Amino acid sequence: MIVVDVAARVLLMQGCDPADPGERYWFTPGGGLEPGESMTDAATRELREETGFAASPTDFGEPVWHDVSVFPFEGRVYEQSQDFFLLRTPGFDAAPLGFEEHESRSVTGLRWWSLDELKVTHETFYPPVLIWLVRALIAR
Repeated sequence: MIVVDVAARVLLMQGCDPADPGERYWFTPGGGLEPGESMTDAATRELREETGFAASPTDFGEPVWHDVSVFPFEGRVYEQSQDFFLLRTPGFDAAPLGFEEHESRSVTGLRWWSLDELKVTHETFYPPVLIWLVRALIAR
């Protein structure tokens, strides 16, 4: 999901592949569906677990973007289909409430980024079109 505060900052998580801990990158909060869970229920659960922010499934509209990502993780290559929601929030102090075991090994931080900061950083972030996407969504 794409979490944007009133100052147009984007909340990202820093992480790495535990098999290559020196290669860090930033990515949006989110995760997979549990059995019988809707996408908005999963977004609500993942947001609370990963950032501490309590949203309601009704805070999420329809997905705003779809992507398929291929990435390595602990010696395996994954292909992940992703639907992104936009969530506008007030600013809040993000802190995880409960990471799953693989997240505890791979997530190293949370941070709010301005679009200007993302534009000039040399750090890697995903999705690569994030700046363009957030600007388009905010302009709506």
